[in-house]
Amino acid sequence: MSVRDGAIDDLRAAVGLQIADEELLRDLAGGLRDVEELLHEVVRSDVEAVNEAARHLVEAGGKRFRPLFTLLASQFGKGGREAVITAAAAVELVHLATLYHDDVMDEATMRRGAPSVNARWDNTIAILTGDFLFAHASRLVADLGTDAARITAETFSELVTGQMRETVGPRDGEDPVAHYLSVIAQKTGSLIATAGRFGGMLSDAPQEHIDALRRFGEIIGTAFQISDDIIDIDSPSHELGKSQGTDLREGVRTLPMLYELAGDRPDPRLAELLRGPLDDDALIEEALGLLRTSRGLERARVTLSDYARRARTELAALPPSPARDACESVADYLVARTH
Repeated sequence: MSVRDGAIDDLRAAVGLQIADEELLRDLAGGLRDVEELLHEVVRSDVEAVNEAARHLVEAGGKRFRPLFTLLASQFGKGGREAVITAAAAVELVHLATLYHDDVMDEATMRRGAPSVNARWDNTIAILTGDFLFAHASRLVADLGTDAARITAETFSELVTGQMRETVGPRDGEDPVAHYLSVIAQKTGSLIATAGRFGGMLSDAPQEHIDALRRFGEIIGTAFQISDDIIDIDSPSHELGKSQGTDLREGVRTLPMLYELAGDRPDPRLAELLRGPLDDDALIEEALGLLRTSRGLERARVTLSDYARRARTELAALPPSPARDACESVADYLVARTH
């Protein structure tokens, strides 16, 4: 089994991807190998400092779900293999670039089991490296035509707008829950939607299938974040791969917390804890204990199930195939992993 064949197993573990069809499995594994080679080629620089920083996250690995979804979406068309590989690499470069910038804003010290670039070097290097990857993503899609370049620019705008809206917070009188859901649709869903759109478009899939893949991508991206919100509260640390309560420690109000605060009868002690800074381990453990039995967490689970249902509804517009089955397995997994 090659290194990118192993990536399929990683995706099964990370996003619940199930593929029984051997031909599809071989095709996706080969596509991921090609994407990986292109990523390493594109980020190479003659300037050693740039080369080292740019390759840092590429070589750290990751799920590569966005390129994988681009490849899956291309199964609903009949060609364009080279263009699909290029688009898949470009989408992953955009994702990696946002991680460099996110680590600066979050003052993160680790990323994918390795020191983050801002911790290993400094914030300036991290920001510039993210810009470097954005630039190369733009260069790749420029070869795919004006439509691909326009879609990428629109996606950049969605990502940045979502981040700014998250940073600023909801406007006076705006529903915090609706604000949060729309922000994560922009920050996470928009790029996965573009991955699906590119896969369908560049393989000459019918327009109705391209539209369904785009909508599925946005919904499933939002569902991923809701699922992460839930397991940060209600999953054993050894299964989560990190300590619980990360969002509480960072002062981030996720969907279960927002639902609890918006309820007509929030738990008084939990509401008090959520409204104040939590920098004490004992207080974080207390808040986690209350959240695990809260109506806010239960409402978040209901919302996640609704998003998974909506995602499967979009897939119903696609012809039955192993690729559609694989996409459905991801939607099912997002709900199953939170119970």
